[in-house]
Amino acid sequence: MTPGGTPPVSALPPGGEPAAALTAMPPAARRLPLPVRRVVDAAHALWPGVLLCAVVAMAAQLLGHNLGGPAIVYALLLGLCLHGVVVDGRAVAGIAWCSGFVLRVGVALLGLRITLEQLADLGPETIAIVLGAVATTIGVGLLGARALGLTREQGVLTGGASAICGASAALAIAAALPSSRRNDRYTLLVVLCVSMWSTAAMVVYPLVAKALDLPPAAAGLFLGGSIQDVAQVVGAATVLGAPSLDAAVVVKLLRVSLLVLVVMAVAWAWRASAPSSAAAATGPRRPRLPAVPVFLAGFVALLVLGNLLNVPPVVKEWAGVVSGACMLMAIAGLGLKTELRSLWGLGWRPLALVAVDAVWIATVVLVAALVIVR
Repeated sequence: MTPGGTPPVSALPPGGEPAAALTAMPPAARRLPLPVRRVVDAAHALWPGVLLCAVVAMAAQLLGHNLGGPAIVYALLLGLCLHGVVVDGRAVAGIAWCSGFVLRVGVALLGLRITLEQLADLGPETIAIVLGAVATTIGVGLLGARALGLTREQGVLTGGASAICGASAALAIAAALPSSRRNDRYTLLVVLCVSMWSTAAMVVYPLVAKALDLPPAAAGLFLGGSIQDVAQVVGAATVLGAPSLDAAVVVKLLRVSLLVLVVMAVAWAWRASAPSSAAAATGPRRPRLPAVPVFLAGFVALLVLGNLLNVPPVVKEWAGVVSGACMLMAIAGLGLKTELRSLWGLGWRPLALVAVDAVWIATVVLVAALVIVR
């Protein structure tokens, strides 16, 4: 306990549920019906942390717009720097809610960005290359984690982030894994490393494509199949012209569409490996993971609706904006509840694993682009 009698920051609830002890219900709300009272009480408990995460997210977006670079990195760094603000406990519940529920909403909204018509235009060769690159990168992540003495969770998190869509994939996979402070810290480090790598790749990879004189289809495959974040794919491919940009964006959308399969496989694998009730009776109690996470079901539902219904482009555009805002608030929340020293305590091995995975997928896709597509 802190001198003021509030829980320490290390006691942040991992599941994102508001702690009733943090704030008292306003007196006027006690006369409301019980369901409304519960909503008011939850809002009263959550608003300080939610407001703090929103302010950090807006500041990060402003910095990214004015200074360049990924806004998600600024949100993470600002959150880490403001970690001391939550020591008194008033913002704890809202921060945990943003890093849990708001994160899942942002992942679910990604489903509206994917259209099956675009993916069908890629052709079987390109689809096979991307599937092989994604699968082997996740495998390299698991094998590399074992070789470096890291956990399975850390291996699949790093491999999935490099293989699919960077920070968004890391956050989505982390949401399907058992919650722990160590996993939260590792997720933050992966988000930071993958985002920085993706930014560097946005500058370097187009130079590689030009040096090898790759045609637009091959260059689009290389950039869209190896750079982690969508914004960096667009930035890199724009340098090479419209044909390469169109190819790169569609390839990247194929990788994003694989997020649902990877997260579902992770959720099922960790659910199957969870201790049985008999074994759990003698050990610490852990919540059983759901067979299909709710946010993943939302992702699939929005993907299906977006392809079956004539969803206006403006709706899809705003869904992307809201998804990005949710991701920024979630990463701000993760940063706010993490001590910077705890990231240094993870050591050099996570950084090495991120580099190995990123180099692997870039090499696989580049070789395929040279041999098969060119």
